[in-house]
Amino acid sequence: MSTLAYDGTAMLGRQLQRIRNNPGLVVLTQTMPITMLLFFGYVFGSAVAMPGGQYRSFLVPGLLAATAAGGVTTGMLQASQDAHRGVMDRLRTLPVSRAAVPLGQAVADLVVSAVGTVPLLLVGLAVGWRVEGSAARAAGALGLLLLFRFACTWAGILLGLLPRNEEAAGQLASTTFVLPLLSTAYIPADGMPGWLRTLVEWNPISAVTTALRDLFGNASVPHGAAWPVAHPVAGALAWCAVLIALFAPLAVRRYAHPR
Repeated sequence: MSTLAYDGTAMLGRQLQRIRNNPGLVVLTQTMPITMLLFFGYVFGSAVAMPGGQYRSFLVPGLLAATAAGGVTTGMLQASQDAHRGVMDRLRTLPVSRAAVPLGQAVADLVVSAVGTVPLLLVGLAVGWRVEGSAARAAGALGLLLLFRFACTWAGILLGLLPRNEEAAGQLASTTFVLPLLSTAYIPADGMPGWLRTLVEWNPISAVTTALRDLFGNASVPHGAAWPVAHPVAGALAWCAVLIALFAPLAVRRYAHPR
């Protein structure tokens, strides 16, 4: 474990240096959620009726969850770049723990995401969103958000190591934009057809979104929903555990044995 911690710290430093040398990508990924908040909040906000509350208060937790789910995309792109540009081949020749390289990438993404969440929260406060729950519940919401980002990044790392070339990984990453659309991040599922509502409520993003709204005190838990949404905190934690338990070992194995 000490070897993994030492090597993982070294790989974390490498990933943070890599991000520092590519600030444009960081700026783009951090400003996009803010742009969406302003667009959806002001363009669609007056047209969407939310019982008992304003749409922007409903939207901010959804955008936080959708941004955390973006770890799939960033994980894919970064892992694919390293895999197909020879970086991982060079790292495999070093006496480094095989788990350290993907772990360093996942933790570095978590650090950047934690910092990048602050501007989105501040803009949310500026447009009228408020934390209606206790400070302890709000802290739990932020912890859950980061855990979900960490889990999604592991999924992205594995998916980024599977395609045979970087272009294919980029095309696959571009399809992940539909994941938040098939969730309750932007609109409630109450008025959806039965089959679509079931699909949406079993989307991990929906469980995390509902948990954030509940912990922040922005919206009540829907009645008659699927289990992950009806019990959002437990459902979100369960989804995070499943994603990490499934994708982390597979990502490490794929890195260690690329063929």
